[in-house]
Amino acid sequence: MKEDAFDRRAFLKSAVAGGAAAAAGTLPKSAEAQGTAPTKTPAQESPPPTYSFLNPDEAAFIEALVDHMVPADQYSPKGTDLGLNLYIDRALASGWGKGDRTYMQGPWRPGVPSQGYQLPLTPAALYRSGIAAANAACAKTYGRRFDKLDPAQREEFMQGMRSGKVVFEGGPPSRAFFATVYQNVMEGMFGDPMYGGNRGKAGWKMIGFPGVIAVHYQNVEKFRGKKYSVEPVSISDMS
Repeated sequence: MKEDAFDRRAFLKSAVAGGAAAAAGTLPKSAEAQGTAPTKTPAQESPPPTYSFLNPDEAAFIEALVDHMVPADQYSPKGTDLGLNLYIDRALASGWGKGDRTYMQGPWRPGVPSQGYQLPLTPAALYRSGIAAANAACAKTYGRRFDKLDPAQREEFMQGMRSGKVVFEGGPPSRAFFATVYQNVMEGMFGDPMYGGNRGKAGWKMIGFPGVIAVHYQNVEKFRGKKYSVEPVSISDMS
């Protein structure tokens, strides 16, 4: 695959570099973690999803997107089997999605990448507007919405969003929308399973992350420079 392709290897490499998400209260934050050789995780059958925020068209978009970004292979089950769609839905229905801790007073002027998010939209509003605009752009370019595209078309469209080459008519900047979605997918992949994603702790097992750090601190020196194989521990395991 060509170097700029949005491939599985590049996604996992950047995800591991970003670290595992430490979920707490609002949307999980990233925490640095050392990766080990990936292990194969058996595919798990997912229960039918029940959404709190996403409508059927939005859910179809997110399901198609997470399954494209995280396909089922020797590393892990596909994105929907990992619950990444549910993680995003729960986050959007939460205080984070409603912008409870987001400064919303402006001024709203175009910023530079180093200034971060600069739009007058809550995360929930960004998703709602972005998905509608993305489906409209897909219909204009390919004649059908995103979830109906073939893999090559999805790849091309996602690359266009990532680079900003895709222009949303009447919607947010495609690059800003993609950046938020990409971040949320990584958080769902490596956050604590109690938040809906990382089902079966497959993301943690893939990179050798032990889970709740507090229960492993005593092993830092004991296993320094050695392989540390352990069943990951989640927040729910501690309660």
